[in-house]
Amino acid sequence: MSAEIRVPPLGESIVDATVASWLKHEGDAVRQGDTLVELETDKVNVEVPAEQDGVLQKIIKQEGDIVAVGEVLGMIGEATGASTDGAKSPGATVKTEQQASQGTSEAQRPPSPLARRVAAEHDIDLSQVKGTSPHGRITKEDVLTYLEQKAQQPVQPPPPVTPAQPSGQTAQAQQPQQTPTNAAIATPIAPSPPPPQLLVPSRGREERIRMSRRRQTIAQRLVEAQHTAAMLTTFNEIDMSAIMEVRTRRKETFKERHNISLGFMSFFTKATVGALKAFPRLNAEIQGNEIVLKYYYDIGIAVGAEEGLVVPVLRDADRKNFAEIEREIADLAKRARENKLSLAELQGGTFTITNGGVFGSLLSTPILNAPQVGILGMHKVEQRPVVVNGQIAIRPMMYVALSYDHRIIDGSEAVRFLVKIKELAEDPEALLLEG
Repeated sequence: MSAEIRVPPLGESIVDATVASWLKHEGDAVRQGDTLVELETDKVNVEVPAEQDGVLQKIIKQEGDIVAVGEVLGMIGEATGASTDGAKSPGATVKTEQQASQGTSEAQRPPSPLARRVAAEHDIDLSQVKGTSPHGRITKEDVLTYLEQKAQQPVQPPPPVTPAQPSGQTAQAQQPQQTPTNAAIATPIAPSPPPPQLLVPSRGREERIRMSRRRQTIAQRLVEAQHTAAMLTTFNEIDMSAIMEVRTRRKETFKERHNISLGFMSFFTKATVGALKAFPRLNAEIQGNEIVLKYYYDIGIAVGAEEGLVVPVLRDADRKNFAEIEREIADLAKRARENKLSLAELQGGTFTITNGGVFGSLLSTPILNAPQVGILGMHKVEQRPVVVNGQIAIRPMMYVALSYDHRIIDGSEAVRFLVKIKELAEDPEALLLEG
């Protein structure tokens, strides 16, 4: 009995997707649970599995097609003549024998869509790239690793050019029948050395690259945030001496006990939760003519990935200790860069923290992550002269920024919220009471 392969529910507010890659071909035998096709959505890639054993009879939607939730992608039918464990059609038998001889070949497990895209952008032959995943599939990380290794290889000098009119017995032995006419022709076409540091062919002065769905969505939502919210930013600076002293004193025992490093994010997450409890309008959103106040603290953590910025959500941050926060943020960031986050992990945040300091940013104005009404921007820690108790001292200082929606948050409230974060960060012991 045939079965339809349909686009599954894609998550809140996502109604369509792009067919990124078919992992099976028409005529391939499939088992229940095998991934048949990958769909690219605005946020993550979605794998569509087979719901029964059989044969992929027909592919209806091709790679690059836009499909809606519930739309039919293809058809699965019963294997002709026997089950998928028994005798197969001649074509299937040949394919099975080829796959058995090749092992985990690229035909069996094609490169991921991101790997193909990065390879195309850099003119990389995927047959030269070795997959490191458990199933031998080539991923984006494999392509980037190959690109780095290629860039580190020294440029090989061109082979020496044989003179047009050689002298000595060796040259004469190499060209025993060379005539004056041939020598005259060889002289003007002697190859010249390539320009230094030219690793890839020139593409001209412009290049046109199609925006991915995620990049298109990021662009659209950032513009919408600026058009729909009365966005304003306020700034302050934090003396990081206390946090850095705690980290220096506790980092070894913390890592031994929890198997994770103690970073800045756990301190700032705790400080943010404490400030949100003191100023609940920063943990709200606007729905029509109503303000929805939220008394749970799902903190979005902005992560820069290859395909663009994503914001996985740290659920119930107020109920987690420092180690749980550090461990979960590290896990979310790792899977975000590997494009392995689920849609549920990207939805429902109440407030966002972004750390441009990891890239060296000294100061910035973060854009709201709608429908949230507040976002905290952290920046690079720098040693700066400051006045402490009437004396000039060198302290590790960090600028922080709060962008907020002025429609429901007054300037004084935003300023006091950021001051509260400053007070909690400069007195880490207070985080145990208020964070």
